[in-house]
Amino acid sequence: MAPILIKNAQLVNEGRIHQADVLVRQDRIFKIGKTLNEPGSTVIDARGQYLLPGVIDDQVHFREPGLTYKGDIASESKAAVAGGITSYMEMPNTKPPTLTQSLLEDKYQIAARNSMANYSFYMGASNDNLDQVLQTDPHTVCGIKVFMGSSTGNMLVDDEKALEGLFSRAHLPIATHCEDEETIKRNFERYFDEYGDNIPFKCHPEIRSAEACYLSSSRAVALAKKFHTRLHILHISTGKETNLFSSESLETKHITSEACIHHLWFTDNEYQQKGSAIKWNPAIKSREDREQIWAALLDGRIDVIATDHAPHTWEEKSRPYTGAPSGGPLVQHSLVAMLECYHRGRIPLETIVQKMCHNPAEIFQVKDRGYVREGYFADLVLVDLDRPWTVTKENIIAKCGWSPFEGLSFRSAVTHTLVSGELVYKEGAFDPGKRGQRLVFNR
Repeated sequence: MAPILIKNAQLVNEGRIHQADVLVRQDRIFKIGKTLNEPGSTVIDARGQYLLPGVIDDQVHFREPGLTYKGDIASESKAAVAGGITSYMEMPNTKPPTLTQSLLEDKYQIAARNSMANYSFYMGASNDNLDQVLQTDPHTVCGIKVFMGSSTGNMLVDDEKALEGLFSRAHLPIATHCEDEETIKRNFERYFDEYGDNIPFKCHPEIRSAEACYLSSSRAVALAKKFHTRLHILHISTGKETNLFSSESLETKHITSEACIHHLWFTDNEYQQKGSAIKWNPAIKSREDREQIWAALLDGRIDVIATDHAPHTWEEKSRPYTGAPSGGPLVQHSLVAMLECYHRGRIPLETIVQKMCHNPAEIFQVKDRGYVREGYFADLVLVDLDRPWTVTKENIIAKCGWSPFEGLSFRSAVTHTLVSGELVYKEGAFDPGKRGQRLVFNR
């Protein structure tokens, strides 16, 4: 590998923005400084551009194995690096679900062959696989995923004894999907009695209601407090839930939380226009909920911005409410969407980097990633804050071929992505031979 020298960039890192050159040797950042030179290096002149640590997305569904007609590790990691995501943590509700150590290792083998980005996979929990969960290696696996509300795939953990066993004995972070299943069932039956299969999509946040979210999230927090479990609650969708979390320093927290792009961007007013394209679980809710999530993100109660990238085919999403699955593709557009929020004055660049790069690395104790530091892996993203482009079917990379952002123009663009020192994406072109690395954790 020839060294790579990034010159004249505006480096956004660790709470400040300053001009810097960055020299990459092999898979690491060798030197950060000014007026650096390296004979024989590949030089990238980044004048006028901003250099960020690679985004770490702690919640994606890449659909492999078993659901590869929707997406796969190769296609979705390609979309991720085009969006500035250099590392991802993928969920266990594949087919079959990742509930044994052998199935978990199968996914790592697929990623080693096919993933353009760095990767880790959650071990899945069920009501009866605690023995398998407890065999998970904390140094090489990101965490344990617990569905405390069912979503795509049937992995609901609702047995109290099973939950207490997980929370009391887990030696990895537990990441939870929190929605109360009984509340959702009652709400669904009421709307199904009225509408049958053709429930209006605008009713989705009333079926998967704020009450359902809060009941489950508060239960998870209570369990974590009881057993002092390292808990990370995914995709917060209500204002009420934000009050479950503290704005204390991340170093002292053992309960953390995440907001997703769709809950920061859309509101329930858009179901009429976008329908199933914004049907996620938990549901996108009111403008007031969105504003309270933003407030919690900015004051430190919410720690991470992620995607919950969960592709389905458009044929599936075109079905009536009861047949249209929840979820959609977001990895290609998550960083540029947050940069759009920067342009609108909602969030500083430094905070975007903190929530999308630094904090995921800290929460999951990712080794030598998430920052631009000498000796760290060279996971780097260059962005042009003034290169407008429009999302169209022709430039969507996810295998499903659609996006909830179709037709929207973003002001910023990702121009280069380095994954573990490899230039995998440059000005719309990919190096198809490059592969990411398995994430390792300081535990």
